[in-house]
Amino acid sequence: MVANFGFGALVITLLISLYGIGASAYGSRKNKPEWVESARLAMLLTFPLITLSTFSLMYLLATGHYELEFVSSVTSSSMPMYLRLTSLWGGQSGSLVFWTWLLSGFATAVTLRKWDRDREFLPWVILVAMITLVFFLILVILFENPFERLWHLPSGDIVAAMFQPTRGTLFYPQDGQGLNPLLRHPGMIIHPPMLYLGFVSFVIPYAFALAALITGRTDDRWIRVTRRWSLVAWLFLSLGLVLGARWAYDVLGWGGYWGWDPVEIAAFMPWLTGTAFLHSVMIQEKRGMLKHWNMLLIILTYCLVIFGTFLTRSGVLSSVHAFAQSAVGPMFFGFIGLTFIASLFLLFSRWDSLKAETQMTSMLSREALFLLNNLLFIGVLVVCFWGVIFPLISELLTGQKVTVGPPFYEQATGPLFAGLLLLMGIAPLAAWRHSTVKTLGKAIWKPTIFSLLGILLPWLAGMRNWAALLGFWLVAFVISVTLYEFYRGADARRRRAGENFLLALWRLAERNRRRYGGYIIHLGVVLMAIGIIGIEVFQTETQGTLPQGGQISLGEYTLTYDSLSIFNTSDGRNVARAVMGVTRDGKYLGELYPRRDFYYESQQPVTIPGVRSTMEDDLYVILVDWQPVSSQGATFKVYHNPLVNWLWLGGIVFILGTLVAAWPDKEADLAAERTREQIYASAKV
Repeated sequence: MVANFGFGALVITLLISLYGIGASAYGSRKNKPEWVESARLAMLLTFPLITLSTFSLMYLLATGHYELEFVSSVTSSSMPMYLRLTSLWGGQSGSLVFWTWLLSGFATAVTLRKWDRDREFLPWVILVAMITLVFFLILVILFENPFERLWHLPSGDIVAAMFQPTRGTLFYPQDGQGLNPLLRHPGMIIHPPMLYLGFVSFVIPYAFALAALITGRTDDRWIRVTRRWSLVAWLFLSLGLVLGARWAYDVLGWGGYWGWDPVEIAAFMPWLTGTAFLHSVMIQEKRGMLKHWNMLLIILTYCLVIFGTFLTRSGVLSSVHAFAQSAVGPMFFGFIGLTFIASLFLLFSRWDSLKAETQMTSMLSREALFLLNNLLFIGVLVVCFWGVIFPLISELLTGQKVTVGPPFYEQATGPLFAGLLLLMGIAPLAAWRHSTVKTLGKAIWKPTIFSLLGILLPWLAGMRNWAALLGFWLVAFVISVTLYEFYRGADARRRRAGENFLLALWRLAERNRRRYGGYIIHLGVVLMAIGIIGIEVFQTETQGTLPQGGQISLGEYTLTYDSLSIFNTSDGRNVARAVMGVTRDGKYLGELYPRRDFYYESQQPVTIPGVRSTMEDDLYVILVDWQPVSSQGATFKVYHNPLVNWLWLGGIVFILGTLVAAWPDKEADLAAERTREQIYASAKV
């Protein structure tokens, strides 16, 4: 009964969404506001309906209705309640329901805003959001229905279907298969929702961009309206990527945080274009330039969001993150193609009206450096996109799937990331409109001198790796410039307002949240860069089979294999847990407990490393294999990961900076809004 209710709510939502698409288009074309209002109400109705469907599915997951194929495949009686509920996004069909729920929530939220100044945008924003919603509803209802039951046929076969087959009887498994053990990690409780929130949030600025193209209102109004939507989308997507990296580091047991996996890259690509978009829109707001470019970037971001969802759910690529083979692949591919072509058609039809209001007058101006920054982001995107689709192309042309490994990505993107770090230090010191070598040099020489410590200190410590030295100098350069900008702004305010330095710094950041939030983001990025340099350049590893009491050394560390215990747990696991004593230069530091958990329900193992963490390094130990009697030996793999925890610290600073940049500033917003409306009103007259 609950399953029928949940499925029925989805079907009703689909019908209402189709109506909303028609009503919004008709109301706008025929200039009938009542039809547009009807479409808006239809949009508002989708969220409570999909909420009913989502909560119905969560109830079925929580209460163990294993007669549903989806419930049986992702839950079991041994799983705690929080895992049963979060298994909603642990399988293909449930994750698509969750996707549609979030999308309807965001679309509903945007339709609740005040539309007095942007009434012409409303029908087209509704139309674009509802077209996307309809696509995902069709996927769920026709291809990936989580409410399908298991039926026992007279032939003895077990089939999944929404409605009872001829002579079929409901099949009730005694228990479910349980969630994939790799997903039973705290990071996976929040990592997928953050990614999904980032994905669906980008639908909103895309919808406003298309509305601006359709209505011909090609000023920067759509950018200003969606500024915080874009920042929120970027925040969630960034948080999802950082949490995913942490999950990989904790669970996958290969000593790293990023393996250039196709699904990792699928989430990374819209982040690249979204980041480029957030930088370039500032140029349009300040100088009235790059209008074509901004439209293209948000179109690319939207299409890459759908493309990333396609790669994860179609099964066309092998990945630890991907779901199984599915029939939704062609649907995704067709939808991506249609939306991309339609978006480009609209863009080219308005091409002439999107001409820049001013011209770029200096190659060293801030807008020129921002544009170069964008081109580097697109360069990274091209490398990532080619690496992801190359296996598909090779299989299509040769019949063999040739994968692209991490060395390709690292060698191709390394110089591009270095260029981005360099620009992160130079661009804040460049002036808008016009900047020369002389003026830029005058602003940059002080932080440059201070940044030389980034080379000198590692060199004096014995470091001779040129790539690491260059990386540490770039980090020191960006930190120097950023702190110099904070000091310069606060000092100027202190002199002008007569405030003490700390108060001047606080009020400066409070009144310029977008700018100084961006600077905090830059600090987060360079802290993350320290961790990346540490693990990518200086990571070392060793492996050995030890008898009980045996030792293995890596650098300054020595590990002693003390014991191994094997036992069953109440939640259906068989645990093999080793005890390793750790010393450094003869000083005892404590014990590590690497283990391997085997889940009886899913017949799958999970490797849990033993990790000793400091801001200096991580000692990361994996239990690879063992003999039934511990004295016969166990095999361990040991990684030494210098500076890796700066990556996680930088991620926290990065997220805090984004929150500062996105935090509402009502007084400033209202003043700017009144000014823009006066300008727009006078232009119409």
